[in-house]
Amino acid sequence: MSQPPIALVTGGSRGIGAATAKILADQGYKIVLSFASNQQAAEVVVASIMEQGGQARAVQADVSSESEILSLFGLVDQETGTLSALINNAGIVDQPTSVADMSYERLERMMSTNIIGSFLCAREAINRMAVSKGGEGGTIVNLSSAAARLGSPHQYVDYAASKAAIDTFTKGLALEVADDGIRVNAVSPGIIETDIHASGGLPDRARDMASSVPMKRSGTAEEVARAIAFLVSAESSYTTGTVLDVTGGR
Repeated sequence: MSQPPIALVTGGSRGIGAATAKILADQGYKIVLSFASNQQAAEVVVASIMEQGGQARAVQADVSSESEILSLFGLVDQETGTLSALINNAGIVDQPTSVADMSYERLERMMSTNIIGSFLCAREAINRMAVSKGGEGGTIVNLSSAAARLGSPHQYVDYAASKAAIDTFTKGLALEVADDGIRVNAVSPGIIETDIHASGGLPDRARDMASSVPMKRSGTAEEVARAIAFLVSAESSYTTGTVLDVTGGR
């Protein structure tokens, strides 16, 4: 019996990552999900997948650390099956502030996690997926944000800038590996009901901003996850280098 393909979801213990892990598991992927610190939440996601007959494993890995990324992919290599999809979902925000008050430490943490971590995970995935390296091809989906277009003034321009970098990264990488069996796309969520807002000090942000969305509501993690699953699937087989807005029209 052939083994199911493996999907690696970084930041898979909550929100969009958790919803994506569950949907991809339902579609037949063996899931490896990483978490930075909340092992209990990650294990709840794994248990939920396994209760539905899926296969999943949680691995602690902070994507701001190259050594932890290398360990994560080393554990993926130990799984039976072939890495077929990488969801570069892990990311952080911070407390609202202006650029005039941003510390070096904050900026370093933001860029190390949101940009460098995505680059390094993609690097490791490509070295396993690329046809020219003996792989079978695959898909990479990066997580951008509507903030990349809107700038997030007086809140987190650094986060917005990191996501704008992800848009450019997505396009450039897609062109680089298009003839090597790998498709690279991104999803750009808008106002989504997840606890990332609480970690940025604005727990009610999604509800407070819902009226500013043309559809007059915030989105759900599942709605973003379904867009990710589409970009992973063969239904988007001729799509690469695309950033798909999931913003309710915002």
